[in-house]
Amino acid sequence: MKLIVGLGNPGKQYERTRHNVGFLVVDRLAAKNEIELLTKCCESWVGAWVYAGEEIILAKPQTFMNRSGSAVECLLRDYQGSLDDLVVIYDDLDLPFGRLRIRPGGSAGGHRGMLSITERLAGASFNRMRVGIGRPSEGIEPADYVLSPFSALEMDELSAIIDRAADAVTSLVRDGAEKAMACYNAAR
Repeated sequence: MKLIVGLGNPGKQYERTRHNVGFLVVDRLAAKNEIELLTKCCESWVGAWVYAGEEIILAKPQTFMNRSGSAVECLLRDYQGSLDDLVVIYDDLDLPFGRLRIRPGGSAGGHRGMLSITERLAGASFNRMRVGIGRPSEGIEPADYVLSPFSALEMDELSAIIDRAADAVTSLVRDGAEKAMACYNAAR
């Protein structure tokens, strides 16, 4: 079993914001695999399918970003998953727009959703994929930036980036972290 969790904030006003990149990747994985996230479990929308003989659970916590840890902890418990089964997808200000970074561990790096998860999981390591959203222009607060929609120029590139991120998650599940990192951590 693999548990793939995309981070974001619930609600229409956040749908196409930078902070919801994790949701966008999970939605793309669901669409590519004809999965509907219709089951409500652990304060999350969940869908499942079998890929290469392994059950894959897709989840979008509805707890708001800074409380993602409670949903992830509950999902791991309810689906009887281990930390080796967990993949978390989220936005990153410190990566250039569109850049992907897969890691088998690491710090929260100031990301409140990841901080919530690492606190609930006692700092344990698990696979994560960061999707670069770039830094805001001078004078724009990071908190405002992550909750703002993508620019028109970014929207032109976003679909291809989300496709690549979904492919990277599939590679991570199929081939493991080392192979996925070698393939997808390079510049886009």
